[in-house]
Amino acid sequence: MPQRYPPGDPLHCETLKDKQRQLRDGFPLPLTLRVHRALSWLRRADAEQDDLDVRFILLWIGFNAAYAGDLDRAFDGAGNERARFDEFFAALVRMDSDNRIYGVIWDRFSQEIRLLLDNRYVFAPFWKHHAGAMGGGGWEITFEAAKRAANRALAQRDTPLVLSILFDRLYVLRNQLVHGGATWDSSANRNQVRDGAALLGCLLPVFIDLMMDNPDEEWTMPNYPVVD
Repeated sequence: MPQRYPPGDPLHCETLKDKQRQLRDGFPLPLTLRVHRALSWLRRADAEQDDLDVRFILLWIGFNAAYAGDLDRAFDGAGNERARFDEFFAALVRMDSDNRIYGVIWDRFSQEIRLLLDNRYVFAPFWKHHAGAMGGGGWEITFEAAKRAANRALAQRDTPLVLSILFDRLYVLRNQLVHGGATWDSSANRNQVRDGAALLGCLLPVFIDLMMDNPDEEWTMPNYPVVD
């Protein structure tokens, strides 16, 4: 019987590691690799409390280790990233009978999420507009429409859609940091890095825990499996 935790309750990475040690012999190989890798990055992120840029990147790597699968698709570039997110979120919410993900989103971080949704600097069409790239025209209309969609999804408890919109914003932040589009410890992006790291730090443990509770799901082999 899977161990149950109160909705929205933050899971310590060592609690998850203990659970993984108890259950891993019953995991299929794809899940074994995903959980082992994701936990390794989560544990490292939990040891990094002072440097928010580093903490956010470590947590994102852990998230990537949890959701990414199918090596062929790994080389498709960012175009299919949204679809991969949505598939992962839909599966997690289906497994989440206690609505723990919604508890994190609504009970613990509703204010931070609204601030991220109101922040144009983590909205991809805003940057496309400033670069003169296709898809940037009328970004203000798209921006307001996305906020309305997220608020409707929150009110209707449409957790997959809330996650999809939220991680669109976090993905822009991830790109800014990983691709050198921001200065380390910059005052310009402190709010979004702080809130993004806090969100990932609570959501990723719940994601991993749900994965361990559902070893019979069809987990695809993660990117770059261990080979001799």
